Amino acid sequence: MTPVAECDGHLADFLAMLTAERGASANTIDAYTADLENFTGFLSDRGIAAPDAKPADVQAYLGFLASEGQAPTSRARRLSAIKQYFRFLLAEDLIVLDPTAGLQGPKKQRALPKVLSIAEVDRLLTVSQGQCEGQEGRALFRALRFHCLLEVLYATGMRVSELVGLPRSVLRGDKRVLTIKGKGGRERLVPLNVTARAALDAFLDVSGRFDNSEWLFPSKSALGHVTRQGFAQDLKSIAEAAGIAPDRVSPHVLRHAFASHLLDRGADLRAVQQLLGHADISTTEIYTHVLQERLKALVNAHHPLAKNKT
Repeated sequence: MTPVAECDGHLADFLAMLTAERGASANTIDAYTADLENFTGFLSDRGIAAPDAKPADVQAYLGFLASEGQAPTSRARRLSAIKQYFRFLLAEDLIVLDPTAGLQGPKKQRALPKVLSIAEVDRLLTVSQGQCEGQEGRALFRALRFHCLLEVLYATGMRVSELVGLPRSVLRGDKRVLTIKGKGGRERLVPLNVTARAALDAFLDVSGRFDNSEWLFPSKSALGHVTRQGFAQDLKSIAEAAGIAPDRVSPHVLRHAFASHLLDRGADLRAVQQLLGHADISTTEIYTHVLQERLKALVNAHHPLAKNKT
């Protein structure tokens, strides 16, 4: 058995290596020190020095962290530090086998996308439409352009970069659908609903002076079209006017809302995948988890047995 005092010396050598060979900062060294001292302390309480640890000992430590309520990200970070420490011990011929070899860290929980309710999206669209009324000239052009962007975004679920960068040539052919060039140059067709087509027609009626522009949503920006940042900022202003916290609203949140609302109304997952332009359906499946969480909340809030739980 390796004495614990000797093990402490190995840890000091490892930390010195991080500083000398990898140029680790003081904060990084402090983090490694805290994580590894916690691990070696856990082993020491069981009479085990780190060089004598077995895979089961490392697993026991990870289980202990989980029982203490450590988040998966925190456990993954600590395991990373432990793995690097044992690789150092192996490279220095202080151990024969690495007990962390092949050990997988805890899976990070995938964050559910933020979404707005149908009623909240309706409020955004209503306020946006209302801001077009009574406007003239440049102000009318800007108001109609923004409203058109908002209607088309919610109608199609496009990525904001796809939306603001639409070429004017997209209007050729059937105006009921748009041909979008997405990630990797992949093209897909997205349909426009009646309200989105009406908003587009209204905008095109006042954008005649930009007929020579190659962009559908031209602006005076260096790019020649509305920027992602500019549209996102205008969207937050509309959210505030609609009584919705601006930090809850972004173009990507509306893309999430488009997908979630379609699935909530019974749309096929494969169809939503195609509309969003996801190469892998597993990316689209995250929206089914959103619906599941919504159903759980509904049951917990309204089921009589759930109310009786303490």
